[in-house]
Amino acid sequence: VQLVESGGGLVQAGGSLRLSCAASGLKWDDFAIIWYRQAPGKEREGVACINHGDGRTYYSDAVKGRFLVSSDKAKNTVYLQMNNLKPEDTAVYYCAAETSVLVSPGSWHVPHAPFWGQGTQVTVSS
Repeated sequence: VQLVESGGGLVQAGGSLRLSCAASGLKWDDFAIIWYRQAPGKEREGVACINHGDGRTYYSDAVKGRFLVSSDKAKNTVYLQMNNLKPEDTAVYYCAAETSVLVSPGSWHVPHAPFWGQGTQVTVSS
């Protein structure tokens, strides 16, 4: 399994970015793709999840209403549209793949997925 993130960069507060996670080597419908982020000195936190097994999506309270996760099966790519960005959104963003049956409303955000991308930096200036 290989996951490659792209789309990070520097943006002003209130702006938008769209991250992409290109996945290969996995059976699409058997996996959930989870976006995590990690800011300096902080723990890695779950941001958003799309479960291809049942179609459910999940968001952390910090990004709910501002971020949107979607996927394009034909392109094997998952997107994270980030709107109304805030300086506290600054972090390295990772996508990870987890077996879909292991993802639940209470556990999706826990960073125990077996497959990870290399991360992409998002910096939001005030």
